[in-house]
Amino acid sequence: MASSTTWLKSPTASIAVPSPRKVIFWTFLVACFTPCSSKNEDEDYEDLTLNKTWVLTPKIYESDVTLILNNLLKGYDNKLRPDIGVKPTIIGTDMYINSIGPVNAIKMEYTIDIFFAQTWYDRRLKFNGTMKVLGLNSNMVGKIWIPDTFFRNSKKADAHWITTPNRMLRIWNDGRILYTLRLTIDAECQLQLHNFPMDEHSCSLAFSSYGYPKDEIIYQWKQSSVEIGDTRSWRLYQFTFIGLRNTTEFVKTTSGDYVVMAVYFDLSRRMGYFTIQTYIPCTLTVVLSWVSFWINKDAVPARTSLGITTVLTMTTLSTIARKSLPKVSYVTAIDLFVSVCFLFVFAALIEYGTLHYFVSNRKPSKNKGKKKRNRAPTVEIRPRSSAVQMNNSLHQQERDEEYGYECLDGKDCTSFFCCFDDCRRGAWRQGRLHIRIRKIDSYARIFFPTAFGLFNLVYWVGYLYL
Repeated sequence: MASSTTWLKSPTASIAVPSPRKVIFWTFLVACFTPCSSKNEDEDYEDLTLNKTWVLTPKIYESDVTLILNNLLKGYDNKLRPDIGVKPTIIGTDMYINSIGPVNAIKMEYTIDIFFAQTWYDRRLKFNGTMKVLGLNSNMVGKIWIPDTFFRNSKKADAHWITTPNRMLRIWNDGRILYTLRLTIDAECQLQLHNFPMDEHSCSLAFSSYGYPKDEIIYQWKQSSVEIGDTRSWRLYQFTFIGLRNTTEFVKTTSGDYVVMAVYFDLSRRMGYFTIQTYIPCTLTVVLSWVSFWINKDAVPARTSLGITTVLTMTTLSTIARKSLPKVSYVTAIDLFVSVCFLFVFAALIEYGTLHYFVSNRKPSKNKGKKKRNRAPTVEIRPRSSAVQMNNSLHQQERDEEYGYECLDGKDCTSFFCCFDDCRRGAWRQGRLHIRIRKIDSYARIFFPTAFGLFNLVYWVGYLYL
């Protein structure tokens, strides 16, 4: 027993027995950490499963679309139109008018910004799948057949490429294809300017196939063929948009008969700019030229300078009015108005030239000289009779100044206007018109305003209502 007790106490052979407190502590720690670690492992497993599902779903979707496109393009020849040799391809067209303007009258063209859409069927692009529509970008456009549509009256056309090409392609599972693109076109518009600036125009935008005649491609307008955007953003500075209409026409050429689709935009010109810049200044200049009729005929510098100034002003206004027009050979409405105003101003200057010529270059009457020489001595001898003769002399002078010249050599007046004193006394015949030179200004004060008023009445009624 002693030896046995000694072996247990030997430090080298003894075994350490843990105390009850330590056993309880370690047991508690194991019990706590075991469910926590199990929970963390479950959460990691769930996240991994969710992540795998979120990542793999697009890959399966993309591979499905890629497989569909690869199958569609396998053996597809984009050089051949759909149903070639069987029936013509029908192209449904429609467009959205984003903006129109400006209209350039000098170049006879206008700018238009549109979204142009074309729809057709291609049996080779039918597919089966969960998706009904494939929305594709412009990279797919060059891989399938698209119509060779061009705009017949375009001078310049630009497609929008910022930030990417503004083109869209959609393919339905039944083979229907929608192709849209955005274009800015400078199109030709033959303006008829006979009534300018009270003119109305119908500018067209025509398109057709470039190489396929009507027995291969037929264009048709869709139900909502042409739509317009907000007209407040359009740059029609001088025009008002009235409306539009679309037509279908057939054009015969040496290469065949083609279907031509056209949209006509009806525009009416606004007169505000030309009223302020041309009509009002011309009218005021003509009225200003009439001021000379109330100025004394002896004020030569004043009346001459006024007449020359108004003539030069009308010349300048006519030049300015022509700057906004192309160099057409026919007379426009504004040309007629400016020309008539110029004639009125020029006639006012000629009126004073005529008056000054007849008044300043009077020749004394021969009979008047003889009377003065014969009756001169009686003035000194008989004062009373001299007063009568002086009165007669003064009266004769007034009559000469009032009626102007006498006929040369006492001959009868042969002109239409009988202006001479001797003609008035001796050669007056029926049908001869008698005018008093000194009262030409009085006649002009009535004639010029009346004639100009009648011209304006006929002009505005004729161009605006007839």
